[in-house]
Amino acid sequence: CWVPGAWLSASLSLYAGRTRLKFAACRMKLRSSLRWLCFSILFPITGASQPHLVFILADDYGWNDIGYHGSQIRTPVLDKLSAQGVRLENYYVQPLCTPSRSQLLTGRYQIHTGLQHEIIWPCQPYCLPLDEKLLPQLLKEAGYSTHMVGKWHLGMYKKECLPTRRGFDSYFGYLLGSEDYYTHDRCYHIASLNVTRCALDLRNGEQAAAGYMDKYSTHLFTHKAIELLSKHDSAQPLFLYLPFQSVHLPLQVPEEYMKPYSFIHDEQRRQYAGMVSAMDEAVGNITDALQKYGFWNNTVLIFSTDNGGQTLGGGNNWPLRGRKWTLWEGGVRGVGFVTSPLLKQKGKVNRELIHISDWLPTLVSLAKGSTHGTKPLDGFDMWKTISEGYPSPRTELLHNIDPLFVDNSPCPGIPSENATSTVHLTKWQNSIFNVSIHSAIRSGKWKLLTGYPGCSYWFPPPSLSKQVQPMSPDPPRKNVWLFNIETDPEERIDLSDSYPSIVGKLLSRLKHYQDNAVPIIYPNEDAACDPSKTGVWGPWA
Repeated sequence: CWVPGAWLSASLSLYAGRTRLKFAACRMKLRSSLRWLCFSILFPITGASQPHLVFILADDYGWNDIGYHGSQIRTPVLDKLSAQGVRLENYYVQPLCTPSRSQLLTGRYQIHTGLQHEIIWPCQPYCLPLDEKLLPQLLKEAGYSTHMVGKWHLGMYKKECLPTRRGFDSYFGYLLGSEDYYTHDRCYHIASLNVTRCALDLRNGEQAAAGYMDKYSTHLFTHKAIELLSKHDSAQPLFLYLPFQSVHLPLQVPEEYMKPYSFIHDEQRRQYAGMVSAMDEAVGNITDALQKYGFWNNTVLIFSTDNGGQTLGGGNNWPLRGRKWTLWEGGVRGVGFVTSPLLKQKGKVNRELIHISDWLPTLVSLAKGSTHGTKPLDGFDMWKTISEGYPSPRTELLHNIDPLFVDNSPCPGIPSENATSTVHLTKWQNSIFNVSIHSAIRSGKWKLLTGYPGCSYWFPPPSLSKQVQPMSPDPPRKNVWLFNIETDPEERIDLSDSYPSIVGKLLSRLKHYQDNAVPIIYPNEDAACDPSKTGVWGPWA
């Protein structure tokens, strides 16, 4: 930026009478300041105003598994961080791993990406569509350094699907949905070969990461994240995505974390509690590192689960109905909070409607980036809602529409058949939307479910299981429910007969979404996935 000498001299005429030395020094200082001002206008330095973004995603973490919800499991770090920030008590995720992760990174409902049905299994030749622009790509465009440590689970059949090809500068973690916490092996039955293969699923970038046997994954991922922070220049904006393996099955944890829970007699619950404590400690170590290395004062940290707790593996969502894999509140209402020195209001409980798809527009906006180039978003920028207490811009939420739904973890005593094919006919059978389809939608205070939403029991904590009857009072094969979630978050009082006009209105909204959905992507497995030759799960196409 050029500063005219004549104009500068005129400006400095005010200093007449001073010594030549002082005049020259002032002239030099003013010229430098003006040049800096012009450069800043033409080439704004945004790093100082761009916060570091840290997103910690827990796996299968239940509503009743965090201290501030009254859990018997102790989570002092998560309790403290959330108390200093904003607890999200009307926050929703998807009922399964892949759908939640896809909506987090695309800002789009799974009906718009073809991922409506289940998850991506190890040998299925597909991934999160490559024409979707992801959150790390958008943040890179805004000048961020982007790093991922942990679970991917968005497909890996070819290299173009890998995290380092989807916007992350670095990656350390595993590509599939679950594995052994110590060996980092995944065993999977390849049906087309009628053989079960066990192979390593751990990568550093795009290369297999051997040499980590007996390194407990929660500790390993925490170590890698802290190592990354120690080497990163805090002057450059950072996006750290840390999807822990915890607390997904298998139930594995060092014995020391189970000792405080000797009072829990249920073995699965006791192991699960230890896993939660190890994760809580890990989050504390991450936040300590953020402070130690100079990040914390300019950091926004988000903690979220990816779906409801799996009651078959020690998790619990009491008093909510259902569990992982279901569209009941226990499957989709998530533990979540935001903590940051940058929040304008701290120590708050937020009850505004927020969904996991909202994080992409929220974080890109915080980063002073742009969502231009993405496909139409379903998420909303929620920063003012979270930080300042503004009403949520979201009034409606599609939980899902899945015509192929099969309950792979049915209620105790219920046959493991496709319940959607056995629902009975009702007065809604000729409505605008096929009510035998597994679906759910939220509009304002109302929630409508159709088809078979999944196991409908209320699962009490194991310590109460003998005192509380968990079974559903619904008649067999019922297929339409309407709840006022604001007054009945436990989904105990069905109001579908009392408010038929509301049911009709929400069915029309489901029809709208169904008409605009893309076809389901769920290919048969490809036997070429067989890792027997390399000993490592990874791209094969």
